[in-house]
Amino acid sequence: MVHHSRSFIEGAISRRLIAFALPILGASVLQSVNATVNSIWVGRYLGEAALVATSIANTVMLLLVGASFGVTFAATILVGQCVGTGQLRQAKRVVGTSLTSFATISLVFSIGGLIMSGPLLAFMKTPADSLPLALAYMRVILLALPSLYLYISVTAILRGTGESKTPFYFIVLSVVIDIALNPLFIFGFRPIPRLGIAGSALATVMAQSFSFIALLIYLYRRRHPLWLQKDELSMLRVDWAIVGALLRKGIPMSGHILVLSFSGVLMITLVNRFGVDTAAAYGASLQLWNYIPMPALAVAAAASAMASQNVGAQKWDRVESIARIGVVCSVLGTSCMVVAIEILDTRAFELFVPAGSHALYIAGHINSIVTWSWVFSAASLALFGVTRATGAVMAPLLITVISTLVVRFPLAQTLLDRWQSEAIWWSFPISSALEVILAGLYYKHGGWRMKPLESLVLVGALGTESTEEL
Repeated sequence: MVHHSRSFIEGAISRRLIAFALPILGASVLQSVNATVNSIWVGRYLGEAALVATSIANTVMLLLVGASFGVTFAATILVGQCVGTGQLRQAKRVVGTSLTSFATISLVFSIGGLIMSGPLLAFMKTPADSLPLALAYMRVILLALPSLYLYISVTAILRGTGESKTPFYFIVLSVVIDIALNPLFIFGFRPIPRLGIAGSALATVMAQSFSFIALLIYLYRRRHPLWLQKDELSMLRVDWAIVGALLRKGIPMSGHILVLSFSGVLMITLVNRFGVDTAAAYGASLQLWNYIPMPALAVAAAASAMASQNVGAQKWDRVESIARIGVVCSVLGTSCMVVAIEILDTRAFELFVPAGSHALYIAGHINSIVTWSWVFSAASLALFGVTRATGAVMAPLLITVISTLVVRFPLAQTLLDRWQSEAIWWSFPISSALEVILAGLYYKHGGWRMKPLESLVLVGALGTESTEEL
């Protein structure tokens, strides 16, 4: 495992980048397939109002999950650096603090979400037909937040040790269970009552919880090196030095996802003004848009991991090569996804919207304008992945704020009366083009190459105990 963590500083970059990105991409695809299948059951058999309800509720959940993204990514880096230097005990301290912190945060968010779900849905101007359905769905799905947060933290820790297959296998388990339980709980079967849209949410809760418990059992029986033994349970106490390091680098990265999620909430408030058909079309489009950035996100994660090791080795020529290859792979992968959706046209949306619905035409029109904006975002994500490897996390966040909250939403809102819904659709490519321009300027002229390696500093600061070989 120590050798694996240092393997990115030599060898062919493109081959290693793709090999590292594939398990991440596979996990993302499976999770989105899961969401898509659930939406098919809801949209085709419970109607447009139910589809709108799940789209709105899932946008809120993405906002809550996005809050954990940066901190888990920071935990991955810290664990990886500890493993790379053979400091097993220090890695376990990071594990203990991370798990306790995530458990506490998830409970706070879950309880707060249950209390605020009603007012939040009203703020989002949820259509009247969809409001009770969205409320029922959200209240059940929020119960899964603690297990989801802990599952995310454990998989992040595993990736820090160089394991990518284990998280993938248990995501497969979760997806299979969720897909199998959805129709049973939605429509009912013998002793299982018909629960409707709440049944779809309950299936997700049970699948995630079972998969998380199964993962813990697997790690325990395997005697994973980072599993906390009975005499090490004191490491579950929060170490505030570790928390400080996680927050300093994690919050800006979480902020990136939160900004995108909040922007999504704001855009839905504009879309909802045009009625159920437009909202259903937008909800169906969101289901496909979940797939488009997957290659770019996987490449960005791989590029960040590879670049961080080469920055530590002071191999800046390889860092530059990783950035170039990452942008090319990211743009090509995203372009393939966009072309596939363009070819399918309205046929892709018939999975989510009943045949003959006016929402099908609207969805096709939306995608003819919006989908190519993801190609711009793909290049930005690859560049952000490399610059974050040095600890430069504020500039990518600022660029995202400018493109989405300063340009996209205000532009759409300002032109809404004149252009109607067209203002919403065209705000996407305009803001995305600005984002890639700013990302390119920062990569070329910004001071990200001079940022200190927080994770390397922390590994030395956690303690001076003798190291242990994994």
